Amino acid sequence: MTSPAARTALDLTAQLPVADLTDFYRDLHRHPELSLQEHRTAAKLAGRLAKAGFETTEGVGGTGVVGLLRNGDGPTVLLRADMDALPVVEETGLPYASEVPGVMHACGHDLHVTWLAGAAGALAAGRDAWSGTLLVIGQPAEETGRGALAMVEDGLYERFARPDVLLGQHAGPGPVGFYAHSPGLILSASTDLDIVVHGRGGHGSRPETTVDPVVTAAYLVTRLQTVVSREIAARESAVLTVGRIEAGTRHNIIPPEARISLNLRTQSDEVRERMIAAIRRIAAGEALAAGCPREPDVTVGAAFPVTTNDADTDRRTAAVHEEVLGAGTVLDFGPVMGSEDFPHLALGEIPYSYWFVTTTPADVWDAAPGADLMEKFLAVPSNHSPHFAPDLATITPGVRTLVSAALAHLG
Repeated sequence: MTSPAARTALDLTAQLPVADLTDFYRDLHRHPELSLQEHRTAAKLAGRLAKAGFETTEGVGGTGVVGLLRNGDGPTVLLRADMDALPVVEETGLPYASEVPGVMHACGHDLHVTWLAGAAGALAAGRDAWSGTLLVIGQPAEETGRGALAMVEDGLYERFARPDVLLGQHAGPGPVGFYAHSPGLILSASTDLDIVVHGRGGHGSRPETTVDPVVTAAYLVTRLQTVVSREIAARESAVLTVGRIEAGTRHNIIPPEARISLNLRTQSDEVRERMIAAIRRIAAGEALAAGCPREPDVTVGAAFPVTTNDADTDRRTAAVHEEVLGAGTVLDFGPVMGSEDFPHLALGEIPYSYWFVTTTPADVWDAAPGADLMEKFLAVPSNHSPHFAPDLATITPGVRTLVSAALAHLG
C-alpha cells in the first residue's frame, strides 16, 4: 500500500517542467560563483520562488535566499540547497561548461539549486494537497563552512519561521538511481589546521648559517602520516591530509619560514582533539630537533560538525523515498568522510534528514574500470573533480525526493 505522501508526491511531480529545469541547470553550471559571491545564482533562485508564490527575501546571511510559503496549520518544514561553486578549472568538455575562468560547479550545488527550484514549484502548485509552512533556503558558502551559520546569525528563524524538521540532499558518485540514507551518523567532522615553521633564512650556498624550515617541514609532513596509522585505534575512522606546503621565493634562498595546511576528518570530538594534540606535539618536536629559533605556530581554522541524522526522521524520509522511487533504490552505505555545514541549521536540537542522490551517467559508470561496485565507485569522477558531471536524468528523481520528503513531514 502506497502512503498518501508517496501518492501525492507522484501526482505533484507527474508533469514537471523538465526541459525548463534542465535549461535552468545548464545556465547555473555555465555561471558558477564562489562562496559569498553567489549574487546571480541567488537572484535566479529568488525569481523562481517568487513566481511560485513564495514570500521571497534575498541577502540573508550575505547572499542567502529565503522563500516562505504559509499554507494553513501544520508543521514547518525546511528544504535547503547550497549554491556556491569551487575554484576548480573545469575539464568536462560539456557544451554547457563553466564560462568563468578557474571556477566550476564541481560539487553539484547547481543541481541542488535546480532540485530545490523544481520541488518548491511543485509543492506550491499543489498546496491544496498539504498544510503547514514551507521554508525554502538557498544557502551560500557551504564550501567554507560559514554559510549556514551566517543565515542563522542573520535571524533566519526569527525573521521567517522556526522549522520543525530540516531536509537536505547532495549529489554524489554512483550509478544513477540510488538514494543513500543512514539513520544516524552520515558525514564526518572536518577541521583545518595551519602550521608555520620558523627557521633562519640565508644563502643556499651556506646552509650551515641557517636553520632550514623547508627540511623541517618535509620531516613534519612525513611524520604527520603516523598520527592516524599509529595513534588512532583501528576501530576509529580518521583522515589526515596535507593539502598545501609553501616556502621560499628563489632557488638559492633558504627562506625564514615554511607553511603547511592540513585537514582532518573525524567522527568524534575525542578523536579530533587527540589528533590536534598529536599535531602540536609532533610540530614542536620536529622544530626542536632541527634547532628552530622558536616553536611552530599551529592554528585551528574552519571546522564542520558531524552530520548525524535523527533516526526516526530519516527512516520516515527513506521509507517514502523507496515508495516513490522503487524497491531497492534506498541503500545505507554507512557514514562517509565528507563533511557538511548543514547541521548548523539544526541548532543542536531540530531533527533532520540528509541523504545522497547518485548521479554518475550510465556510460561513465559502465566504462569505469573495476569488476564490482566499489572498484567502479573509486574510479568514476567524484565531487570536487574537474571531471564531475552529474547525469541530467537525475533532475526529476531529485525533485521527487525533496517533494516526497516534505510531504512525509507536512500535514
